[in-house]
Amino acid sequence: MTFDQMLERVRYEGAYPTRERAEEAVHQVLAALGRQVTGDERVGLAQCLPFEAALTLTAQIPDTEHLTGWGFVKDLAARTGATPATARWDTGAVLAVVTRLAGPDLLARILTQLPDGYALLFGRAELRQPQPAT
Repeated sequence: MTFDQMLERVRYEGAYPTRERAEEAVHQVLAALGRQVTGDERVGLAQCLPFEAALTLTAQIPDTEHLTGWGFVKDLAARTGATPATARWDTGAVLAVVTRLAGPDLLARILTQLPDGYALLFGRAELRQPQPAT
């Protein structure tokens, strides 16, 4: 997929009025994701993305503290000046396309690496193992 094709898919997913608005969402969400994903999963994800999107992802220095899914959305809202609802919308639109590009195996590895709440952001059910009573 080319970057232009990615932008058109994000524009469709997010029902954005312009290509520019879709591009803004792609760069903001991928930059935020680049601060959370590390290691082989980061490299694998970058290889799945169009070049321009991969640059945005890999230009970020990973944070030492992983945010929960909701923390990710709140951080994105704070960094972009958007409302949490808009940040969640943008995240869903971009990550829906990223999910298709990454494929199920890589996505599973990424979700294993990240704290609770990210599966929903990627459009997946968040399944939890029952914790034994203590």
